[in-house]
Amino acid sequence: MRVDLFDFDLPEERIALRPAVPREAARLLCVAASGSLADRTVGDLPGLCRPGDVLVFNDTRVIPARLSGIRRREGVTTGDGVARIEATLHMRLDPDRWKAFLRPAKRVKAGDRIVFGAEEGGACLMGRLVAEVEERGEAGEATLRFELAGPVLDEAIAAIGHIPLPPYIASKRPDDEADRRDYQTIFAKNSGAVAAPTAGLHFTPELMQRFEAGGVGVEFLTLHVGAGTFLPVKAEDTAEHRMHAEIGHVDAATAERLNEARRRGGRIVAVGTTSLRLLESAAGGDGVIRPFAGATDIFITPGYRFRAVDRLVTNFHLPRSTLFMLVSAFSGLDTMRSAYAHAVATGYRFYSYGDACLLDRAT
Repeated sequence: MRVDLFDFDLPEERIALRPAVPREAARLLCVAASGSLADRTVGDLPGLCRPGDVLVFNDTRVIPARLSGIRRREGVTTGDGVARIEATLHMRLDPDRWKAFLRPAKRVKAGDRIVFGAEEGGACLMGRLVAEVEERGEAGEATLRFELAGPVLDEAIAAIGHIPLPPYIASKRPDDEADRRDYQTIFAKNSGAVAAPTAGLHFTPELMQRFEAGGVGVEFLTLHVGAGTFLPVKAEDTAEHRMHAEIGHVDAATAERLNEARRRGGRIVAVGTTSLRLLESAAGGDGVIRPFAGATDIFITPGYRFRAVDRLVTNFHLPRSTLFMLVSAFSGLDTMRSAYAHAVATGYRFYSYGDACLLDRAT
């Protein structure tokens, strides 16, 4: 499909720079399978579910994956031998190796060393972290091999890294201590994401108790969201766009409970596009969800036949993005264009810290 079909106008003032307080006070646009719209709040969600429905959350934890450093070349200390580099880690390969997006990537080549953290002196665990550029990829991607590995590397990244706020927020303000709390779900558990599963940011302990009281089930899976989720689609046709892989895990017990809920007539409600993408990756053509562990680069566009998910809670997404393509596949392109036009006209807040939608799958 033509990518320009997924474009729309969004006034800059609709981009949220901070989350709603309290979290469940965020607005919720309900989009029925018929295309009808209703304005609610996230706090209304328990009443919009039926006993036997199951909410599926992504329990990944965001790491401070944005690193700033100095590229140094062997034997060269000035001029072209030194350059400032920013790296956003997006997928772990080994205990000491990460794939990352570098800026400016043109200043880096294989074999270069990048010193992250303090520019001069100090041991690695006291403000410096050193990596070698092992391999250059496309679109600014590179493979970095660090001098540290495993939990020690994790501690060093946590000490010197910054929360990788989406570009549309980071361009307007720096990250701060509030973001370390706000850009994390209450059930974040398994470290490895470099972007939050943002639909989950709206949920509070009190809201979760109301789901339980109403007979609505809750399950968790893990998909480590990568920075590729923010990359623009530069191709003119969706068939030409390449998705970056992300690592996910659905265990056997969770898969069986979800299958049993569906057999009993319950609906599977994915909280976030990350949960949906992993569930669809784990489901077979028969609709049965199976255990899953590994990488997925599933790219969902209109025409995709959904196997596992009946409803979707998600935030409002960027024009021409793979996520707007996904929701258009789920509820219909015309329906979503109308829903987003309504959201813009009535003051909904967009993107990671913004408001949410509850989408029914188009029949």
